[in-house]
Parts: sequence; C-alpha cells; structure tokens
Amino acid sequence: MFTALSRMPRLAPAYVGGVQLGAYALRRVAPAARRRLLRGCSTNVDNLRRGRWDTLAASAVLVEEPMELPYALLLLAVLGHAEYAHGAWRAAGVFAYGHAGASLLVYAGLRAAPGTDPRTRSAIDVGPSYGFNAVVGALARTLPRGPARTAATGALLALGVRPLLCGERTFTDAGHLVALVLGLTLPISHDRRNKRFREAGPHERVR
Repeated sequence: MFTALSRMPRLAPAYVGGVQLGAYALRRVAPAARRRLLRGCSTNVDNLRRGRWDTLAASAVLVEEPMELPYALLLLAVLGHAEYAHGAWRAAGVFAYGHAGASLLVYAGLRAAPGTDPRTRSAIDVGPSYGFNAVVGALARTLPRGPARTAATGALLALGVRPLLCGERTFTDAGHLVALVLGLTLPISHDRRNKRFREAGPHERVR
C-alpha cells in the first residue's frame, strides 16, 4: 500500500496546477501588460532570433487564459499516467523534448519561409500543447506491436493533420503535428522495460 502511494504522480499535478494558478494570477494583470509579458515569454521568431532561448522553458509554464476544465483534466491524466507508468524523469524528458524540439523546428520553418507576416513573427506562442502532443505520441509507442498500435498511431496522425487541411490553420497547428511526430519517434521507455511492465502482475507492478 505504501509503495503504491509512493508511485503516485506528483510532478504532473504540480505542473498542471501551477500553470492553471499562474493563468488565474495573470488575469489580475492589466491586459496590455499581460500581452507584453506573454509575448516576451513566447517562442516566436523575433524572440528566438534574438537568442532568447530562455523562452523555450518560460513558454511551457504559461497560458494566455486559464485552461478549460476538460483540457486541464486530459493534460493531467496523460502526464500523470506517463509519470506513474514510466517515471517522472522520463515523462518530463519527453515533454521537454517535444516542446523545445517542435518550437525550434517551427521557428526554423518560419524563418525559412519567404514573407512571413510580422504578426506571426511576434505572435504569442505559449502553453503545454507541444509537450502534451509529444507525450501522447510517446505513449502510443508503448502499445503492443500490432493492430492496436497501428490504429492509435494512425488516429493520432489523422487528428494532427486535420487542422492543417482547414482554411484557418496556424503555425501552432504545424507545431502540434511536429511534436506528435517527435513523440512517436521517441518511446517514453525502452521496449524491454515496457514488456516487463505489461507482463507483470498487478502486485509486481507496485514493487
């Protein structure tokens, strides 16, 4: 019982709760000042071109508005499961890899694109969605090889591509797809460890 409690996720609830509390605190800031703060912490072209690499971390802990409850619960469930099943450090590593990797690849794409709109170069781009997509992709890789993994991968890719086919697509839609692909190419734990976890009985898993 004690061992099972010691495995309960701690990092995921602390992260999701901190992001949400921070969003409510930002609501008390004047709108103009809030926009300046968020823009200064964004992984947009202007900031990264100036060498503002700190935004790769700052942008992951801020959101423009408090997260809606269904999304916040989904984020908590996905990150919490990843932490419980594969460890806090592995889950955090995949999240950070997906967030930073997608941000940098989108930045490179926007810099290379001719005639990028000035509003896009200085856009507010914050939130946990890139890291979330990477963790979802990595978790899909832990499914047993076969129809389940293939179906999950196909469904996730279809969901990621769909916004890009719509007329109102944005560069963040591309970032979500990039983060998902990064997660799909980076399983959250080694296959050998996944096999032991799947084959272990419920009593063995909590040791």
